[in-house]
Amino acid sequence: MPEAIIVSALRTPIGTAGKGTLRDTTAHDLAHHVVAAAAETLDASQIDDVMLAEGLYGGGVIARHAAITAGLTTVPGLALNRHCAASLGAVQAAAGSIRSGMDKLIIAGGVNSSSTSPRSLFRVDGEFVPWMSPTHPDRPDAPNKDMSITVGWNAAVKAGVSREDMDAWALLSHQKAVSAIDEGRFKEEILPISTPHGLFSVDEHPRRETSLEKLGSLKVLHPEIEGFSITAGNASGANDAAAVLTIASSDLGMPGLGTVKSWASVAVDPAFTGLAPVEAIPKALARAGMSLADVDLFEINEAFAAMCVATVKMLGIDADRVNVSGSGCSLGHPVAASGARMLVTLVHELRRRGGGIGVAAMCAGGGMGSAVVIEVPAP
Repeated sequence: MPEAIIVSALRTPIGTAGKGTLRDTTAHDLAHHVVAAAAETLDASQIDDVMLAEGLYGGGVIARHAAITAGLTTVPGLALNRHCAASLGAVQAAAGSIRSGMDKLIIAGGVNSSSTSPRSLFRVDGEFVPWMSPTHPDRPDAPNKDMSITVGWNAAVKAGVSREDMDAWALLSHQKAVSAIDEGRFKEEILPISTPHGLFSVDEHPRRETSLEKLGSLKVLHPEIEGFSITAGNASGANDAAAVLTIASSDLGMPGLGTVKSWASVAVDPAFTGLAPVEAIPKALARAGMSLADVDLFEINEAFAAMCVATVKMLGIDADRVNVSGSGCSLGHPVAASGARMLVTLVHELRRRGGGIGVAAMCAGGGMGSAVVIEVPAP
């Protein structure tokens, strides 16, 4: 069975939705930018597919659009959706097809433009009203449109995570992201992009001036719920970005940055969506014949600080190995691109450290979660 080799890993900078530098750059533009760059050094006749996660963008297949605009007219496209874990799903699908021997070379990842996302309407009693498709049946303890409860609050209650724990984690996330930017640790993975507002080359969401005092002063999102501790400060941002990895069969003999070793996707009760990584991480590692002790670095998406702290606590993970360059609370959470962004960062950070085992994991709306295990050799 051939191995699934990562031969390139790149992303755009992450923009702040609505008011950031990518506010007038569409998902199609973002996808074109990363797909064209990934394909630039490849033989187009060898590319079997472009698989891109997308979310809330009105249908269509952005991956095929990007393939055509990148000059890959004979390459099909596939749109995937597993909410936050969708671009992890794209990499999983690509790696699975390659390891099965069906395909040999795939560009996989995700794109998200919250700034330019269209809005849906649904007909109710003859009138069209704003609408978002639910992923699970609505329940008081699991509202399908309020992730602050299903991902944040319920995870905090079950794992015993305090407001102080969340705010401290969020502050450290910002500090780590700012340090990574200042030290140039993202330069190898970021592909600067021209926008109507100038060349964009540096993640803009991390806050240099935040503090525990500022985070502690923020109002909770649900003051009517006794003890509620989720705020905008210990939650992820709304963001725009695209990220892709080129996955190749080891049969092609292409030089690689790493190998996709295993993966797993799981489901839990929607009320405890934030705790899905607690199930996904051990399952993915077991499929690779590994344990938590074998992992050098983790990327666990900070959809809310609560679920990240809870995952680390419940699995007994060394927090110093988690999100060493920041995550959702600081870098932001461009939903359909976040999983691929995490893998891109993980590949380059492990190479910078001389190689090792990495795990990218996240929860996803509706009580889902995914994890991917990679191995990166010494450069």
